[in-house]
Formats: sequence, C-alpha cells, structure tokens
Amino acid sequence: MIPRLAVFSIFVFSLPAVADEAASLELFEDHVRPTLLDQCIRCHGEKKQQAGLRLDSAEALLVGGDSGPAITPGDPDASLLVQAIRYDNVELEMPPRGRLADKTIAAIEKWIRLGAHDPRVSGQSPSSLHTTKPTSPSVEEGRSFWSFQAIKNPIPPDVDQADWPLTDIDRFILARLEQQGLKPVVDANRENLIRRLYYDLIGLPPTPDQIHQFANDLSHDAYERLVDGLLDSPHFGERWGRHWLDVVRYAESSGGGRTLLFPDAWRYRDYVIDSFNDDVPFDRFIREQIAGDLIQCDNWQDKRRNLIATAFLLLGPTNYELQDKDILEMDIVDEQLDTIGKALMGMTIGCARCHDHKFDPIPAHDYYALAGILKSTKAVIHSNVSTWNKIELPLPPEEEAIIQAHQDRIADTTQRLADATKAWKQAGGKPNKNAKALSIAAGSLPGIVVDDTAAESIGEWMKSTSVGQFIGESYIHDKTENKGEKRVVFRPKLLSPGEYEIRISHTPATNRSTCVPVHVHHSDGESIVTIDQKKPAPIDGVFTSLGTFRLDPAADPRVVVSNKGTDDGVVIADAVIFIAKNSASAESSKQSPPKADDPANPERLSELEKAVDALKAELDALQKSAPKRPIAMACADENEPADIHLAIRGVVHNQGPLIHRGVLQVASSSGFPEISAKQSGRAELAQWITNPAHPLTARVLANRVWYWLMGRGLVPTVDNFGSTGARPSHPLLLDHLAYSLIDQGWSVKKIVRRIVLSRVYRLSTSANAADAAMDPENRLLWRMNRKRLRAEDIRDTLLFVGGTLDLAGGGSTIKPGTSIEYGYQFTDKRRSVYLPVFRNTLPEIFEVFDFADPNIQQGQRTESTIASQALLMMNHPLVIEQSEAAAGRMPEDFQFDTVAGVQHAYYQVLGRAPSPAEQNVAVDFVDCGGQTPSRQARWAMLYQTLLECVDFRYLN
Repeated sequence: MIPRLAVFSIFVFSLPAVADEAASLELFEDHVRPTLLDQCIRCHGEKKQQAGLRLDSAEALLVGGDSGPAITPGDPDASLLVQAIRYDNVELEMPPRGRLADKTIAAIEKWIRLGAHDPRVSGQSPSSLHTTKPTSPSVEEGRSFWSFQAIKNPIPPDVDQADWPLTDIDRFILARLEQQGLKPVVDANRENLIRRLYYDLIGLPPTPDQIHQFANDLSHDAYERLVDGLLDSPHFGERWGRHWLDVVRYAESSGGGRTLLFPDAWRYRDYVIDSFNDDVPFDRFIREQIAGDLIQCDNWQDKRRNLIATAFLLLGPTNYELQDKDILEMDIVDEQLDTIGKALMGMTIGCARCHDHKFDPIPAHDYYALAGILKSTKAVIHSNVSTWNKIELPLPPEEEAIIQAHQDRIADTTQRLADATKAWKQAGGKPNKNAKALSIAAGSLPGIVVDDTAAESIGEWMKSTSVGQFIGESYIHDKTENKGEKRVVFRPKLLSPGEYEIRISHTPATNRSTCVPVHVHHSDGESIVTIDQKKPAPIDGVFTSLGTFRLDPAADPRVVVSNKGTDDGVVIADAVIFIAKNSASAESSKQSPPKADDPANPERLSELEKAVDALKAELDALQKSAPKRPIAMACADENEPADIHLAIRGVVHNQGPLIHRGVLQVASSSGFPEISAKQSGRAELAQWITNPAHPLTARVLANRVWYWLMGRGLVPTVDNFGSTGARPSHPLLLDHLAYSLIDQGWSVKKIVRRIVLSRVYRLSTSANAADAAMDPENRLLWRMNRKRLRAEDIRDTLLFVGGTLDLAGGGSTIKPGTSIEYGYQFTDKRRSVYLPVFRNTLPEIFEVFDFADPNIQQGQRTESTIASQALLMMNHPLVIEQSEAAAGRMPEDFQFDTVAGVQHAYYQVLGRAPSPAEQNVAVDFVDCGGQTPSRQARWAMLYQTLLECVDFRYLN
C-alpha cells in the first residue's frame, strides 16, 4: 500500500502541472488551432508543405521543416514559429499576408511557454483537423459531474472536539481534520488578527492606536464589533470592488491594434464599488451587468445605474481596427462568452467556438446558442476604426429641465434663422456657390438635425458631393454593393418626449434606387416608408416627410436607412430632421416668413444679411454652450435580434446550421424560456444564470469569497469548475456556503461576515512539523494561509504611512488631455483602485507585484517572488519619498524618545511591536550620533528598511 502522505503529495504536487496543461490546451483551442487553420494549413498541411514544413499535428510541429523544429515547448523565444509570426526575421515573416494581431501572438507565445500541449495526432484527414477524438462526456453524462449537481444544504457534521468550533464552518473543517488525524493550530494573536482583518476587508492597515485599542479590549464582542465596523466602511467597496474588477478584466484602454482609451470606463468601476458598499444582492448585481438596459426602473437613478452596469460586456480587449466587421463582432462575442463563462459559472465556454468542448459537456451547439444572444446585442459601432456602443445617461428632473430649456432656445433660434435666411434670399441674397456642389448648413434648418456625419453607418459607405442640395459637408452612398447588409442609423440627441414631424433628405439622380426602405422606430412601434430617390423630394426639392410620430428618448427613437431590396440603384443617406410639434420653433414655423418691403432695395438686403449673420452667431453660441449629457459605455439590443449560424471550425464566413438562441444544456435541468424574436435574450440569460437552481453561480461566488479571505479556494482553480479544474477540498462546506449565500439573499457582506467570524479564519499561520508533513499545502486548513499583500495594498500602505494618501473616491482619474496610454505618468495619490488601468501601461509597482493582467479574465492572481520586488522597495522614488514623509510626520515626542519612536514605526508598518533584538538594533541605528546622515534621515531610513522587509509584505 502506498502511504497516505505519498498519495497526498503526488496529488498536491501534480496540481501545477495539471493546471498548466489545462491552460495550454485552452489556449490551443481558443487561439492556436483557429490561427493554424485560417492562416497556415493551406501551405503547410497534407496537400502542400512549403519549406518541408507541416503544421497539422503535434508531431509535425516538433519535427519541423527545412529550418528545424517549428516549436520548442517551454521556450517561445527559441521557437521558429514565434520568430516568424513576430516578424523579427525578414526571412521568416509569416503569414505572408500580414502580421497577426498582438493578442494572437501573445496567446501562441503563452501556449508554448506552458508546454505547447496539442491534442492533434498525425494521420488525421483534413476534414477532421477541427476535431479530436470524442473524449468529452455527453450532456447527460456531464450532469453527473460534481459541479453540475444541484446545490444541497448539508447538515454540519458532529466533531469530537466539540468546544473548538465557533460556527458551522468550523465544524465542516474540523470534521475533515479529525478524519485525517490533524489538529488545528492555536489562534492568531490579536495584533496579527486585526492587521489581517483590516487588509482583508478594506485593504488598508490599522493605525497603532487602533491596534492598541483592540489588543486591550477584552470584551466578548470586541472582535465582532470590529468586523461590523469594517464591513460598514466605505473602503470595503474599494477593496472588494477591486476583487471583482480582476474577475471582469476591467481596463480603461482597448489594448488591441491601435489601443484606444475608454474615457467612461470609470463609471463602471464606481458602480462596482458602490454595489459592494451597498451590499447589492449578488444575483441582482449579475442581472444588471448582463441586461441592465432591459430592466424596468421607477426612477432615473436606477435607470442610470443599470445602463452603466452593462459596460461589463464592453470592457474586453478588442482590436477595433479590424476591417472584417463580421469577424470583429464575433471576436467580441467570443470574448464576452469567455468572461461570462469563467467569471460567473467557472466554465471555459470559449473552447467550444471551433468544435465541441474537449473536456466538458459543452457542445458547439450550446456555444452558438449563447453567442446568438450576444450577437443580438449592440456592443460595437462600426466605422473604419470601430468603437464601443455608448448611451446618454438620464439626469435628475431639474437638470433635464435645464437641457430642455436650452434645446427649446436652439430650436427657436434655428427656426428664426431659417425664416431670416428665406427672407434674405427673397430680397435677392445669393448663397456662396464656390463649393463644387451646393450644400445646406444644418444650422439653417428647423428642429433637431442629425447629419450623416453624426449617424452610425453599418457597412462601408462612401462620401460624395457630386449632386447638390445636400445637408452639411457631404452625403454618403452604398456604392451599390452588399445589398441588404448596409444601414445608416440616425439617432436624435437632446430630444424630449413629444410628437415630432420627421423629415429625411436625399439628392436625386438617375442612378438612384426607386425603393429605399426607411424604418422609423417610435414610441408606438415601427413604421416603414419607401422613398424613390430618383425623384426630387417634395419639400423644397430636398426633404420628404416621413410623418408625425410620438418619440421618447427612453424608447431609443431612430430612423434607419437600409439598402435591403434596392438592387435597382444606389442608396443615399444624408440627413434627418426632427421637428417638435409643440415647441416654440413649431409655432413660429406656422407664421409667414418676413417679406422684404422692396426686394431690390440694397439697404434692406444689407439689413437682412446682418440679421442672418447675427442669428448664425447666436445659434453657434447656443450650440457651443449646450449642457452635455453624461455618456456611458453601455449595451442595447440590436434592431433586428436573430439566431445565428454555427461557424464551422470557428470560421465566421463558413456557416453551418442555424442555432436557436439558448444556454448550456448541462446546467439547465429546469429548462430555458423561449426568447422573443424582438429581443436579444439577455434578460432571459441573466435570469437563468441567477436562478437559485443553477448549479454553478452560487458555488463559484462562494468559492471566490473563500479564496479572497483564506488565500486559497475550496476549489483551487477558482475560474474552472470543469473536468480540467481541481476538485473541491471540502465539497460539503462549499455547498453549505453556496446554499447559505442564496438563502440569505445573495448578500456578499453576510457571507464575508460568516467566514471572518469563524475560528478557522482566526487561526495562526504558524505550522507544526507533524501537521506540515501530513498536509504540506494546507489543503485541509489546519492553519491560516500566509497571504502576501496585493500590489495595490503595498502602494496604498506606502501612501498611508507617509500621510499622503488621498481618500477621495470616485470619478474619472485619467489626466485631462490624455489621448494615448503610452508614457502615462501615474502621479495621483488616491487609492490604487482609482488609478487608470491601461492594458499596455501599468505603474511599475503593479507590474512587479503581480497585479491582475487586464487583458484576460483573471479571478486568481499569480504570486511570484523575484529580485525586482526587493530592488523596487530599495530604490523606487515612491518608497523613498513616503519613507521620508513618514519620518517627517512622526509625533515630536516619539522623534526624541527613540524607543517609543521605534515601537511606533513598527506598529505603523508591520502592525506589531519589535522584538527585543530588533528594538536594540533600530535604537542604536537612530541614536548612532554624527551629523551625516541627520537624525531625520535615519528615521526615514528605518521606515524604508521596515517597508523593505518580508514581514511588511505578508499577513501572519
């Protein structure tokens, strides 16, 4: 028989290798296989082997071609494949059609670094290259897997040491320990406990006075009162909100291609912080992020909050420069699915984009059922360089009134300008005809004008000025190409609820289509008007009235010009105007325009021209001073939600069968509602994920909370509850926590409170040799895990000890005028959660101390120990500056009472008193005499020494 310790050691020490292999295989399926199929196999496959190289099997990659092996597992820099795709070597540049996206190159590099695991075998037929042996379980078989079982409420077990547990959590832990012959260690001392609690709950250290007060408070409820006070602190949301921002790959730049700044991403960050502070039920928190725009609200505050929440879907790394917009949209959907899967359900859904999941019961059918929901969601606005969807946010009634009043002034001035211009023309005024084609200024038109330059164009449209009487600088046309695939969407801004006449302009010509469909989306539904663009428009030869409609900003009013069914000619899109029927401009438009007393009178002509110029200046000033509505990154349903086709081998343009929208079958024992043809299905998806009967959502959250507090998840692979993830060390405890989470209204604060009030949370980190030999990884939790401070904890504490930490919260923190992230200087002294998070530029202290990679969904940070960490604490200007600031703000009594000063410094930085030996060395150093360095400088050097030491960076 193999000894129990040997078996346990084999299991524990094999976990990193298993995790690396699982991550490598996931990268292969998500990035490497699709790239090889799309870019490489045609020249390096079974039918053709340029340079003697095949890339259609794992064996072929290792054998390589004329230049040697294509890859060296574990070493991307030495791999010829990587050298070729990096375009570092002119002779090796591949693929020849152009360099791959940086994101794809990085994924291939990481795949090789993790071992280049490749499930393909030599001898497969070309048609099978997108599949492997059917190793994954069926949906029915998969439902027997532990994570897809229904969540139960296990009874806390009986234990022999009945006086040790303080909570049911302790009973589950102690029962396992007793079963394995292990004993829990002693409780942590009060100094270590308060420091642990402060950092875990608010991410800041306790002050020396707070440590002394807790250490001397012997009342029975002292600890419980301390916990409740920290849970009520506004800093709780800052600490725990940052946890969630890791999970959802929060960043303030796009990262892909020409990286773009997300100037409004901070609104989502503040929404997350506020949600944790307010203890918003987590099921509601999830529903808001997936479908907040679809939730009915009673007030403008909730509506605003829910719109901001949907930025969750838009924050991913995206190459908005990608010209194939179909691929761009599907790449965004894939990234959204990957985030939803890992963040909320602990499932690697993205692996099923190209084929059935290799290890989990997720067929490609389910991937495209989910993808159809997100493809029916408006996340991107297309242009040459596309951008993310944006929505104007609602305002309080008093601010809405101010905007409406200003809008009415603009409308009135616009109408008066139109009347004055008409009178001037009647008097003989001549417009400037220097331009090739006559244009009409938008400012001279009544109502709210939306020109083509302000509209959203879908598909490629071409600018033109060939035919006169267009609005603004130009108009656009569809080039008579891709009929049925192009649209232009005109959305009015600064529109208040009411009735509006809507007019659309076009420039007539003989090559125009006679049947252009124009869709008007209004409060009562949708109306379609067909326009013959060969003929001049009936109103002044420019405009056609589409009718009068009720419009409300909340219903997303819009006019959509489509080129569907217009094979007989070119389609024009120019401008749309919205004229309020109850506004001052509408009333004034009913009056006859002023007539010139004498059309030939030069004095009268000059007078009229001056009036036109004055009104133009007035209108220009009003438009420039118009109050701005706040903008947010937010989602909306597409105009035409629809099911999508399965993409064979993940290639967007290689369509397979049509897949009805739905969810993961393996986690849908209670079924899934039918999705309306007019809705995306996000509302139903959000309800399905947060259904108490869902087997994954509550388990994944409970495990995350445990990991954030205990330093290790009950399921160590916190983002992977599938077959390649680790099994739970305490499955009954995990279900107990998940069931309690649901039972207590999905309250995060309540589950945090339950865990930190447990005895297992209060254990010491010290280890005894016998137990350490039995359970070296502490999987059974006989002691508390020693946790390292996070990068932001280290930075915040530096500023806190130095007295320079700015505790102001919320708002945009990107410096005004910033247009690119490169070279950005992080000089803000606010808490680290408010520092801008750029995908290609992070503060040095973040990079060195393993800050979450914002390019990927990362629920569990890496934890490295490298020389650069010590070097940064020794040499970085921030550390030196804050050490000097801490010395400068030390109370004067302590500065000259060296023993008291040393003890004060130790409590400030390490949260404990110095040992006698430490105190003697520190006192001797500060009191060493001499003028150089000064006593003040020696205090600063002592502070820096304490900040450099290991005890500062770890929680005991």
